[in-house]
Amino acid sequence: MHRLDRSINALVSSYGEYGLVNYTGGANLPSREGIADILSDLDEVIYPGFREKENLEHDKLKLIAAERIYRTARKLITEVEKSISFSSRSGFFSCGHGGCHAVAELIVDDFFDELPMIRKTLAADVQAAFKGDPAAKSIEEVILSYPGMDAITVHRLAHFFWSRQVPLIPRIMSEIAHSRTGIDIHPGAAIGESFFIDHGTGVVIGETTVIGENVKIYQGVTLGALSVRKEEANTKRHPTIEQDVTIYAGATILGGETVIGRGSTIGGNVWLTKSVPPETVVYSKTGNQALGRK
Repeated sequence: MHRLDRSINALVSSYGEYGLVNYTGGANLPSREGIADILSDLDEVIYPGFREKENLEHDKLKLIAAERIYRTARKLITEVEKSISFSSRSGFFSCGHGGCHAVAELIVDDFFDELPMIRKTLAADVQAAFKGDPAAKSIEEVILSYPGMDAITVHRLAHFFWSRQVPLIPRIMSEIAHSRTGIDIHPGAAIGESFFIDHGTGVVIGETTVIGENVKIYQGVTLGALSVRKEEANTKRHPTIEQDVTIYAGATILGGETVIGRGSTIGGNVWLTKSVPPETVVYSKTGNQALGRK
């Protein structure tokens, strides 16, 4: 036990020396477990009847939705308040004279106002997956089993909170999806509707990426930055993908000034750091990049 006492003393000393402690006397941090629970609740709100063990009764749908939304809103307000209180203490967020609880309530009210539009966008994403994958037998299969759909759903939710400058929570949401699916989408990425990620494992989409409508990407695609210097954090570091683009497995597209033109196809394992015009096919040929017109 003497060795354990010595270990305890050394560990407690490290708390003071290196920090990394969330003190109960200060503004508490949002809970990762709490956010995961909220995502589960929101999944039931967005896709009612898909996660339950028993079928929903149609005439009770409004009652069930109301109960879930009120319950989830209470949880969200708690976590958002903790998040903005912490950030307010650090000087990165101002709660104003009304206090952080009032701001959290307003943000959560706005979120649920936006949720029907988020569902509309997700419905287009589901259709894109069903139409874009010959192996998909039904819409239900896409919702229940496609990791890309899971990651996109969480991104649509996280992006709302990112757009409202809520700290911590959007990144927690995106990392929960990342751990479940192997797909890493930064919540800051702006993604148009009818977006489809096929297979998905190893996909990385950076913070300032802009993706247009009707884009399809495969596993192992990276939409990243040319530089990871901290002083460039507030610049556009990631590419723009215009609408109707397909990017095949293993392609890497880097840089904030890189634009993939509308209707283009990027072949597997291509490495791009320069823009390509619309309706272009880019593919690797004996180790060299080649361009062609559709």
